[in-house]
Amino acid sequence: MIRPLATDRLRLAPATPGHLPFLVRLDSDPEVLRHILGRARTEQEATEYWAPQLPGPMWVGSVDDEPVGWWSLWPREGGTAELGYRLARRWWRQGLAVEGARAVLAEGFGDASLQVVRAETMVVNLGSRGVMRRLGMREVRVEVREWEDPLPGAELGEVVSEITRQDWLSTLS
Repeated sequence: MIRPLATDRLRLAPATPGHLPFLVRLDSDPEVLRHILGRARTEQEATEYWAPQLPGPMWVGSVDDEPVGWWSLWPREGGTAELGYRLARRWWRQGLAVEGARAVLAEGFGDASLQVVRAETMVVNLGSRGVMRRLGMREVRVEVREWEDPLPGAELGEVVSEITRQDWLSTLS
């Protein structure tokens, strides 16, 4: 069970079905999903995508009671998890993606069984790659995948980044 988290500017609440309207609004912005789908989701698509995932291992972050984005730490096999995040465009380039992700990583690495956190994004998604670097994640490989309807830049691949528990703990000292 996940618990609420807080940073200097963010209040991160465990995601619940009550957050569904915000998640649907967030996914209605084509720029927010530019490197994920290449377009906005319709209200129905977003509802069908998010509703089954709530509650889940994710947090919705708010500034002054206004939801600004979400952060997730999805458990995977063998002591690993996948970090995800998405912010409303209005809140881009203000350090909130990193701030929220640091809180989520600290919470995740508080469990000694978590050894590696991975994240991935398109090579062309320089903003997200910058967030990962500021978190101390290392780019470990690029994977060029086959897509039925590839997004612009897909031919350059997906960057897989990771941070180990040991690396995370060393950033705290």
